[in-house]
Amino acid sequence: MRGLGRVLFSLAALAVVLSLPARAWACACCSNEGDYYVSTGRPSEYERSIVRQVRFGQTANLYTTEADLEESAKGVAHVAEKYAFAGGLVGGVWRLTFREGGKTGTLSLPLPARWTSYTADIRDGQTSPGGGPLLYKEWRFEGQVSGTGFFKAGIVGPTRYTLVLQGRGNGCQDALDFKHWRLQVSGRKAAYAFYGELADPQ
Repeated sequence: MRGLGRVLFSLAALAVVLSLPARAWACACCSNEGDYYVSTGRPSEYERSIVRQVRFGQTANLYTTEADLEESAKGVAHVAEKYAFAGGLVGGVWRLTFREGGKTGTLSLPLPARWTSYTADIRDGQTSPGGGPLLYKEWRFEGQVSGTGFFKAGIVGPTRYTLVLQGRGNGCQDALDFKHWRLQVSGRKAAYAFYGELADPQ
């Protein structure tokens, strides 16, 4: 009986040891109530790999307010509420093409060397699969933009872009977290913004 007891104890101890890595992995992605993180700097190679997986949806919406449509799109020669849209990261530059009818315009956004990451518990009661609250996430990229087609006339002198990827997730970063995007362009003759959904990552 003593021998059997020792065997059972050893098996139980082994089971506990084997379970530790899985628990440690799960807790690495746990989130906590009140979480709030902001960081700006050079991304890791893993974070760069996430950006390379990002794919944009097929529609871009012009951001508008109560003002006239044309006033919401200073620097856009062909104004519409929605555009057919295609884009992706090509050699370190996001190339985003907008099309409406027979008119097209392309914006080129160089991927900056540094970007900003926001992660926050927004206290809406949603639970993360990794444990804890479902966090809101933003990755923000900023730099100078160039344009062709119906964007070209508005790119006069230094013109800047802010691209934001938005999503929800646990304490770990994953390409699947990001579901929406928003792009703002501003300069001496440009002031407009677009938003839309992200497609499933590659």
